[in-house]
Amino acid sequence: MDDLHEWVSFRDDEGDVYLLDATFLTSNWTCIFGAGCSGVLSKPTPALEQGCCSHGAHFSDQDDHDRVMAASSRLTAEDWQHIDSPVVIDVDADGDQMTAVVDDGCVFLNRPDFAGGAGCALHRAALRVGERPLDWKPDVCWQLPLRLDAHEDDNGVTTTMLREWKRHDWGVGGQEFHWWCTEDHQAFVEREPVYVTLRDEITELVGDEVYEAFVEHASGRGVAAFLPHPAVDQI
Repeated sequence: MDDLHEWVSFRDDEGDVYLLDATFLTSNWTCIFGAGCSGVLSKPTPALEQGCCSHGAHFSDQDDHDRVMAASSRLTAEDWQHIDSPVVIDVDADGDQMTAVVDDGCVFLNRPDFAGGAGCALHRAALRVGERPLDWKPDVCWQLPLRLDAHEDDNGVTTTMLREWKRHDWGVGGQEFHWWCTEDHQAFVEREPVYVTLRDEITELVGDEVYEAFVEHASGRGVAAFLPHPAVDQI
């Protein structure tokens, strides 16, 4: 079977079900932006150092938009290469708000020639002031490569699934990517498992109770006992 994963399922105190992708959460995936990431264009472009920021980021809702705009007001010229851009927010064909694209990349993306350093201006500035990047960045940006899906059955029981973000989650456009990080062993080089390195992101998505329950299970069983991620088999 292709893309075989192991899952952990349990109920919370209210009877709702959580289904967690244990194979990914116990893997050693890490973001390799600027360290070999081939980007999400139709051909490999590691030299551009754009990662998955070649396109504008769609906002999940108005709160997401407002939070990012508030964060952007704190950016300085040392943080943000395109601080003088006349357009920061754009609207797609469906009328949904998204960050603008400037010079073939997200308006918040600093390029390699920027004195302040390549990468997301929001991310870099948050670290500079000692805050969490996830509190500054669009939801879709800080959640990657995690994805949360929820479904309520006919009896009112909600099943919430936390898993890796896959190529198909981008829709038809995802199939045009030359490369996607959770499919390639080059991104599985972190010393700690994902559930440790992305603790803040995971707890933001599923809460402390669910996170601690998974950690207790994973720690007691041992990371090596879980089904390895399919990408690691490429090595």
